[in-house]
Amino acid sequence: MIFNKETAEKTAELLLQINAIKLNPKNPFTWASGWQSPIYCDNRLILSFPAIRNFIRDEFSKNIEQEFGRPDVIAGVATGAIGIGILVAEKMGLPFVYVRPEPKKHGRQNQVEGFLQKGQNVVVVEDLISTGNSSLLAVEALKQAEANIKGMAAIFNYGFGVADDNFNKAKITLKTLSNYENLLHLAVEKDFINEKEYQTLKEWRENPSTWNI
Repeated sequence: MIFNKETAEKTAELLLQINAIKLNPKNPFTWASGWQSPIYCDNRLILSFPAIRNFIRDEFSKNIEQEFGRPDVIAGVATGAIGIGILVAEKMGLPFVYVRPEPKKHGRQNQVEGFLQKGQNVVVVEDLISTGNSSLLAVEALKQAEANIKGMAAIFNYGFGVADDNFNKAKITLKTLSNYENLLHLAVEKDFINEKEYQTLKEWRENPSTWNI
């Protein structure tokens, strides 16, 4: 679920403008999973554009408080959401922690880095949602640290059914600044893609694991 339509459309437009989201139905990308995909999303690029990163920061800060209430801590999922998570925490005047994919192999063997007290209310910030598996592993690590998870806020969501199922099963509320549906409508409207490419991108989302040109 998006926070609101206006933010979703503006976020999608900005991501397309800076090539954080690339649409290339004729020459698909290969994801780490091996999936062939006509879309590639790299939200780390946001940090290189001050006006856009400030927009993302401000929209996160405003909508997180409206949707989840004011948390005690903002948690970023490593590595993609560390930078934007820090900006959000700074804007909201809140502490920040980040969650590694797995515990360190040495030292204190932390998975959650930073100061987090038992029972604190946490909103998790993520850059991108595909299946949701890695994001929910971060949530589980925070729960093991006895944090109270208020919800997760992400920049972009592909909208896969498996992600919806995973978040529903985990009983975690997910809200995003933008999503695949809003992106496609805006991409056609702004002539980033034509109608045929739009149909290709729609077909991919319906069955991404087996899709090919």
